[in-house]
Amino acid sequence: MSSLDCDFVAWWEMFKYQNTITHAACCAGVGVHSGLKTRLTLLPARPGHGIRFRRSDLGTGDIRAHADNVSGTAYGTSLSHKDGATISTVEHVLAACIGMGLDNVLIEVDGPEVPIMDGSSSVFCELIAEAGLSEQTAVRKIIRILETVEVEDGAKKARISPTVSNELSLKAMIDFENPVIGVQEASLRLVPGAFRRDISFARTFGLHKDVDMLKSMGLALGGSLDNAVLVGEDSVVNPEGLRSQDEFVRHKLLDAVGDLALAGGHIAGLYEAERPGHSINAALIRKLIDTPSAWCWETMTETTGPLRTSAELAIHV
Repeated sequence: MSSLDCDFVAWWEMFKYQNTITHAACCAGVGVHSGLKTRLTLLPARPGHGIRFRRSDLGTGDIRAHADNVSGTAYGTSLSHKDGATISTVEHVLAACIGMGLDNVLIEVDGPEVPIMDGSSSVFCELIAEAGLSEQTAVRKIIRILETVEVEDGAKKARISPTVSNELSLKAMIDFENPVIGVQEASLRLVPGAFRRDISFARTFGLHKDVDMLKSMGLALGGSLDNAVLVGEDSVVNPEGLRSQDEFVRHKLLDAVGDLALAGGHIAGLYEAERPGHSINAALIRKLIDTPSAWCWETMTETTGPLRTSAELAIHV
């Protein structure tokens, strides 16, 4: 067997079975909108559990990370339980779970909002890496996209389409009047290692001119230069600058990975978006779920063989 074939087999075997974390891991920080200090703990979960949130301060039922439980998409994605418990700003930790290959995990938070940490998914990726992945006996199921689904909201557009590969690929374009951001494009194939390496570091961002407006709405109360990129009229306010010149669009890809997790599992398909945001992503997943002919569950053992050449795979691993 050639080294390229070995690369393919390693990738294939890594995704054949479900994963959870080996042991608990935790972090603490402030909610970017609420300004409240919260503690987040990642806990191992049984096969088939999926990704769920628990408000440990309330003692209410667990909230499944699924489109059926989305209760808000203004400046972040919020989930709610039928008993009224809500958890907000879930997208960055969800993105880390999907990007790091997790299937089953319980995310406990002792307050109403996931801590923002540095504004990216980096800390959550580090927690998962430190906890370690534990392969489970259950075979993984993926959501296979069968038909293209599209949504539009003014200038915002998003669609998800079938591909011949077994992972999620993403492409996004943003277009801001602010010249510091301007027009940026980026793409990502969610093969092992790509999320943590290429986009996990990208921080959430906002315009300086909008700060007072957001705070008047009760938002961004915990925002600071430690957890967000603040963009002025002609420069980035943060003294350390950007982590990459296209950090803005990379963060939009990060958000998309988290929002698409609300389909309820790992997706095999192509996501493409113009001027994406949480609301358009939520609308896309809602329409996908409501179009049964556009997708199906597929177990990894049902796939009959390589859908790409091992040489193509090796370029991206």
